[in-house]
Amino acid sequence: MKLFKRTKPSNQRRVKAPPAFIPWRFRVICFFVALALVLLIGRAAYIQVLEPGKLIQEGDMRSLRVKALPSARGIISDRNGEQLAVSVPVQAVWADPVQIYKNGGMIERDRWHALADVLGLDRSKLVARIEKNKSRRFIYLARQVSPAMAAYVGKLKLPGVGLKDESRRFYPTGEVSAHLVGMTGIDSHGLEGVERTYDGWLTGEPGRKTVRKDRYGRVVENISLKKREPGKPLQLSIDQRLQAVAYRAVKQAVVDYRATSASIVMVDVRTGEILAMVNAPSYNPNNRDNLQSFRMRNRVITDAMEPGSTIKPFVVLSALENGIADENTIIDTGNGIMQVGGSRVRDVSKVGKANLARILQKSSNIGVSKLSLAMPVEALLGMYSSVGMGDPSGINLIGESQGFFPDRRRWSDFERATLSFGYGISVTPIQLVRAYATLGAMGVNRPLSILKTDEIMPGRQVVSVENARKLLNMLELVTNKEGSAKRAAVAGYRVGAKTGTAKKAAAGGYSDEYIAMTAGLAPISNPRVAMVVVVNEPQGDQYYGGAIAAPIFSDVMSSALHILNVPPDAGSGDKLNVVLNRGTSNADT
Repeated sequence: MKLFKRTKPSNQRRVKAPPAFIPWRFRVICFFVALALVLLIGRAAYIQVLEPGKLIQEGDMRSLRVKALPSARGIISDRNGEQLAVSVPVQAVWADPVQIYKNGGMIERDRWHALADVLGLDRSKLVARIEKNKSRRFIYLARQVSPAMAAYVGKLKLPGVGLKDESRRFYPTGEVSAHLVGMTGIDSHGLEGVERTYDGWLTGEPGRKTVRKDRYGRVVENISLKKREPGKPLQLSIDQRLQAVAYRAVKQAVVDYRATSASIVMVDVRTGEILAMVNAPSYNPNNRDNLQSFRMRNRVITDAMEPGSTIKPFVVLSALENGIADENTIIDTGNGIMQVGGSRVRDVSKVGKANLARILQKSSNIGVSKLSLAMPVEALLGMYSSVGMGDPSGINLIGESQGFFPDRRRWSDFERATLSFGYGISVTPIQLVRAYATLGAMGVNRPLSILKTDEIMPGRQVVSVENARKLLNMLELVTNKEGSAKRAAVAGYRVGAKTGTAKKAAAGGYSDEYIAMTAGLAPISNPRVAMVVVVNEPQGDQYYGGAIAAPIFSDVMSSALHILNVPPDAGSGDKLNVVLNRGTSNADT
C-alpha cells in the first residue's frame, strides 16, 4: 500500500488585489465638489456684491447706537431784552423691563417703592406698569424731572432704570404774560400763544452722535457726529413793565367788580407794535396741574363783543369824510327820545341842539343815529372796515376771531341807527384798539405786530389827515369835566377816550349782563399810545364803562406814559367850541 506524505502549507502572505479605479465615480465626486464650490462662491458673491446691505444692517442693529443730542429752544424776550421764556436742562427717567427682569426683576421692592415716591407715582401702578411691559426695551417712567430728583434716582442704582437729558420751558413772568407767550408741551413744541405761532422758528435742530459698541456696551468706534443747532431767539414788541402794570390792573378789576374777566391791550400808534396784552383770570404756565380752558383763553383776540359807544367816533369820522356834516353842523336831538320805525332810540341825558363835538362829549345815541341815517349804510360799514374792524389784526396768533359784520341787502332804519352806537356788529378788543391806533396815526391803517420792529410798518391812508385831527380834538373833550369819559383823564396829558357799555347777546335777544369798555389815545397833541380796557360782566350797581373801565384806563395810561418817558402836553391844544343845550358856545380844552 502506497503511502502519501502530507505537505505543509506555505507561509506566504496573501497578495491583495490592486484597487480598481472607477472613473465614473471619480467624476461624480469631482462634479459635486465643484458644484458645492460654485454655490459657495456664488452665495458669497451674492452676499458681498449684490446684496451686502442686509447683513450690514443686521450687524449695525447689534452694534451701532445713535444718541440724540437735544437742542435748546430759542429764548423769548420782550422789547428791552427781559426774558419771557427760557429752556432749562432737566432729565427723563426711563426703564428697560427686559433688562430689569434679566437682573432679578423687582425683588428689592423697597428701592422700587422709593423710586415711585420720589417721582410722585403710585407704588402699585408703577410695579404693574413694568410687569405689563415685560417684553419692551424702553418706557418712560417720568419726564422733565428736576436735577435733585434725577440725582436721587441715580443713587438708587436700579438695574434697567436710566436717565435721559431733556429740556424744560420756564417762564420767569408766570401768569403776567401767559396768554401772550403761551406754553409748550412735554415734547417741547408750542401749544399756545407765541410758542405755537412761531414754533418752527424757536425749535432748533437736534444733533446726533453715532457710535459702535461691543457686546458689553463699550464704545469701540465713533462713527459720526451731527452738531445740534439751537433754536433762534425771538424778541417781542411788548414792554414787560407795561405788561405788569396792565395785568395788576385787570386782576384787581376782576376782584373789585366780581367780573367774569377783564382785558387790556395797548399799541404803539407810530409803529403798530403791541406794547401790552393781558387778561384776567390767567394761569401759570410753570404749574400745569390745574390748567383750565377758561383761564387759558386770550380774550383780547378770541372774544368778539358789540363795541357799544366806543364806535361812535368813527360814525362822526365817516360823516366828515363823506361830507354829511362838518365841525359846525348842528344836530337837534330833541328831548332825548327818537322814534325810528317801530322802535325808539334814547339818550342817557338830554343833549338838545349840539354840534359834533358835543354829540361825542355827551355820547348821544340820537346824534350819531341821525348821522348814520343821513349816509348810505355802505359808507358807515366801509369806514368801520377801513380802520381795521372785521379784519385780521396782523399779529398772526392762533385763535384770533374775525368778529361779525352782517352782510345784508336790506337794512331797516332802526338797524342802521343801532350800527352807529355799536349794536349789530361784533369786534374783538384788538380790532378796536387797531381802529383807535389808525385814528392816532392820522388816518394811516397799518397791521399790528407782536414782534419788535426796527422799521415802521408801511400802512395805508384810509382817512384824511385833516379829518383825523378834527376828530382827535373832539375826542379830547370827552375826557374833560363835562364829558362822559371824564374819569379816563390823565393829569398833565391831553387824553382822548370814549367809554362804552353794551349788553351781552343771548339766545333770542340780550341778557342782563353787561360789558364795560373804554378806548382811547394819548397824548392828543402827538398820539403815542392807543389802549382798550374791557371788563366783562361786572356785578353790582356799577356796570357802566365810564364808572368801571375809565378809571382803569386812566391809571394804566398814566403809568404807561411815564414809563415810556412821554413828555406832558397839557395846555398845548387849541380851544374847541362846543354847542351846549341852550344853543350857546363854550370853550373846552
